[in-house]
Amino acid sequence: MPTAPRRLVAVLEERLRLRHSSPRTVEAYCSWVRRYVRFHRGTHPREMGEREVTAFLSDLATRRQVSASTQNQALAALLFLYRDVLDTPVGWLDKVIRAKRPHRTPTVLSRHEVARLMTAMSGTPRLVAMVLYGGGLRLGEALSLRVKDVDLDRGELSIRHGKGGRDRVTMVPDTLREPLRTQIERVRELHRRDLAAGRGAVALPGAFHAKSPGAPFFLHWQWVFPATRFYRDSTSGRWVRHHMHDTVVQRAVPLSARKAGIEKRVTCHTLRHSFATHVLEAGYDIRTVQELLGHRDVRTTMIYTHVLNRGGRGVRSPLDALETAMGGPPFPPREPTNSTHDMLTGPDSISLGRVIDGQFAKTSWRNELRR
Repeated sequence: MPTAPRRLVAVLEERLRLRHSSPRTVEAYCSWVRRYVRFHRGTHPREMGEREVTAFLSDLATRRQVSASTQNQALAALLFLYRDVLDTPVGWLDKVIRAKRPHRTPTVLSRHEVARLMTAMSGTPRLVAMVLYGGGLRLGEALSLRVKDVDLDRGELSIRHGKGGRDRVTMVPDTLREPLRTQIERVRELHRRDLAAGRGAVALPGAFHAKSPGAPFFLHWQWVFPATRFYRDSTSGRWVRHHMHDTVVQRAVPLSARKAGIEKRVTCHTLRHSFATHVLEAGYDIRTVQELLGHRDVRTTMIYTHVLNRGGRGVRSPLDALETAMGGPPFPPREPTNSTHDMLTGPDSISLGRVIDGQFAKTSWRNELRR
């Protein structure tokens, strides 16, 4: 890449940081600008315009076959580049067609499926998955938890700088209090060993490290799910420990789902979808679920009402009415196969099912947490 675009990416990164954009946004936008310049063989963006942007986005959609959300993120990065870095009038960008995101009903697991998934998992990925389902967290939010964000006495998890920069509080399931307590003790011991080795620091949000130089070494700033390796922080020059990489859990969840015989497409976000749906099924109101999930707009939360017994699924099929007309079931029941029967009634499923399928009391979740 020519020197000018390299300097341009550095300016882009600086502007994004001045706007307090998240590290993921900074990384993504800089990556898209580099790819845009490479696509046009190193031509400086100032020398390009509508035709080049359209060609780049069309290549993403047709040859690379990226999703609509990915294509729109690339467009947002280029919009920021031209408008906020190059100070170029961007009226022509209004003519660039944004990809239309398809409306999809989220995949939701049944409680039995959640139980089977958790039974098939192990180790730290299993604990992370249980936090996702137990509190409705996004994967990034769970992995970004620090020791100070876990209040086991009050049964609360504090989510800092969630999507859109919003903070919120969600629940610690009773089932997870002891496992999380054990995990924090492991973190305490790991931190003790790191300090003894002359390390023990973690990266802090924003410019907090400048206000409190010793804070990176404090236990309460340590990650609840730390990585196994260190990396050198470019700002401080220290060797610091990051949290567990998201790909560790992203690979473990679908692999365990296949192992458990679940035919649906299961991702980490499926557990968040399942949490929302099961809480609504338990009788909580939509505003409470919105608060727990951290949605800005309740319309985002409303999508989970589509997977409840409403709409087409809330209407009784005329086939089911034949039972009344015939005085019994219209077709004799078939015995389940051994594999299916064992899958649903095996000892592991029943045991974990009691944990996962706990009934929600129809009271305010905050009051319930304080009991």
